[in-house]
Amino acid sequence: MIERWFHRVPFTWRRYLLGIIHALEPYLSIIFGRLRKLSKMIACMAYEGALSEPEDFPKSDEPVWVLGKQYSTQKDLEVLRSDVQSRIWLTYRRNFAQIGDSGYTSDKGWGCMLRCGQMVLAEALLRRHMGRDWVWRQDTKDETYLRMLRMFEDHKLATFSLHIIVQLGVAEGKPIGEWYGPNTVAHVLRKLTPFDEWNNFSVNVAMDNIVIMDEIRCSCQGEGERTWRPLILFIPLRLGLAEMNPLYFNGIKKYFKMPQSLGLIGGKPNHASYFIGFMGDEVVYIDPHTTQEAGTVGKKATEEEEEMDRSHHCSYAQRMPLEHLDPSLALCFYCGTEKEFDDLCNRMRQELIDSEKTPLFELVATRPYYMKDDATLGASGISMDLEDHRLDSEDDEEFEVLQ
Repeated sequence: MIERWFHRVPFTWRRYLLGIIHALEPYLSIIFGRLRKLSKMIACMAYEGALSEPEDFPKSDEPVWVLGKQYSTQKDLEVLRSDVQSRIWLTYRRNFAQIGDSGYTSDKGWGCMLRCGQMVLAEALLRRHMGRDWVWRQDTKDETYLRMLRMFEDHKLATFSLHIIVQLGVAEGKPIGEWYGPNTVAHVLRKLTPFDEWNNFSVNVAMDNIVIMDEIRCSCQGEGERTWRPLILFIPLRLGLAEMNPLYFNGIKKYFKMPQSLGLIGGKPNHASYFIGFMGDEVVYIDPHTTQEAGTVGKKATEEEEEMDRSHHCSYAQRMPLEHLDPSLALCFYCGTEKEFDDLCNRMRQELIDSEKTPLFELVATRPYYMKDDATLGASGISMDLEDHRLDSEDDEEFEVLQ
């Protein structure tokens, strides 16, 4: 199109136009570099029009809850945005080292649920090492924080890299490039964490909508002494058929108020998101559907490494109505101590089960008698089917549909 337009320009004008282009040539790389940075910034802004006021959290009397913390948009807007920005944002990447011999050098179009799973692990790392109140700033060079980021880089030597995750999926019959559901991601991440000796997480996946307290507690306690391995708990659920059942809206809101909340992962095929809170009847989420260049954060010693760090923090969250939330999801929790686990069980019982006509899941002290045949699976659910539920499929074996 540009070539056709250029040939219609009179020859004399072409000479002047080329002269202008040559004169501007030294500045073009700078201009395009600035535009590239601007496009990255706009990509994670949840508002229409770069010149308008962001609509991530409009002024309202409704409180905003983000991973167990309450905010007012009237008084705490900047603190709220700082909290959202401090979450580690993991997105599609391109031009990374090829995954095995698959030919894939980008996960665009298929890796969104894997990125959401990575964000859950990243949040657990932040809780373990930095605390819930930690705030990211552009000049942050804390070595522990940088070490955490390097664990998610896109190469086969990074502990929680996309490369390692998909290879574990291949071992379970999940081809590279295929979309994962929340249940599958939870199980693959459970298989991944034993390779992380630094954090020594105990990852449990509650099966059949039942949380078995004594099995989880046993998995977190060290042998021969009263030590506690930090717990990451996934509870995969299906809360409806094609749409979310409104009976569960209140339970989802209560979940985000819990201090042990690690975020919720869910979404339709090829469009998963990491949900971190709610405002009114809308859920707040961080979207992985932005494709950025792969690279390393290193020690943040160069401008490129500083830019890579910035690419892991999104300035503005997004919102969507609760009824648009896909019914296939997984609740995620973190308990750094046994006391926190005891508190979580009490909160689950009081807030999510006893006070709800239709609870999200069950909480039991020991394995029910009718599940004794599955006792060898333990709280982790070691033996699992990695087939993901699709909304256009009649096969509904992966989840028990709650009514």
